[in-house]
Amino acid sequence: MNENLFTSFITPVMLGLPLVTLVTLFPSLLFPTSNRLINNRLISLQQWALQLMSKQMMSTHNTKGQTWTLMLMSLILFIGSTNLLGLLPHSFTPTTQLSMNLGMAIPLWAGAVVTGFRNKTKASLAHFLPQGTPTPLIPMLVIIETISLFIQPVALAVRLTANITAGHLLIHLIGGATLALLNINTTTALITFTILALLTILEFAVAMIQAYVFTLLVSLYLHDNT
Repeated sequence: MNENLFTSFITPVMLGLPLVTLVTLFPSLLFPTSNRLINNRLISLQQWALQLMSKQMMSTHNTKGQTWTLMLMSLILFIGSTNLLGLLPHSFTPTTQLSMNLGMAIPLWAGAVVTGFRNKTKASLAHFLPQGTPTPLIPMLVIIETISLFIQPVALAVRLTANITAGHLLIHLIGGATLALLNINTTTALITFTILALLTILEFAVAMIQAYVFTLLVSLYLHDNT
């Protein structure tokens, strides 16, 4: 109980060297490639899930948008596996760091916007000024649409950070309360532990849903610009 509430969000360090790079690269080991003619059940399940997600996300895209399929599938696998690994005890979740999430959101958003300005310049510029806008409102609407455009990657990063961080904090608080209640009231501690177990199951769902939402929003930004 004396442990700092935000200790689990501190970047791990060994011998003075940050381990973020190793933690970030570790999820890639969970998705091995098979050289066999017939895959095992795990790889077959992974391939089925990837095909399902890619079909659902990329079916509405044109040919230029579908060139992003590999990148978006890699993104959802990375975020999902990182979130799930972060639920393990004494582990570190890189997606709780706003700087990392901004590092993923800004380049993808910028790539989608630049693609839009290259391929559909007139349509991209038309988003800043809706048709039929009264003349006195033109400067204000251009400013508002510009702000809304630049706030998209920030919203992506903050949404992912807030959801993952809130779940970790709730698990930490309820877990600490359960340990404290064990010596006071066993019945109350059992009820609290049941809540903790249900919350942990919910966090597993949130970890996968947030990976899907992040990738889906990037896909929608790409769809609007291709």
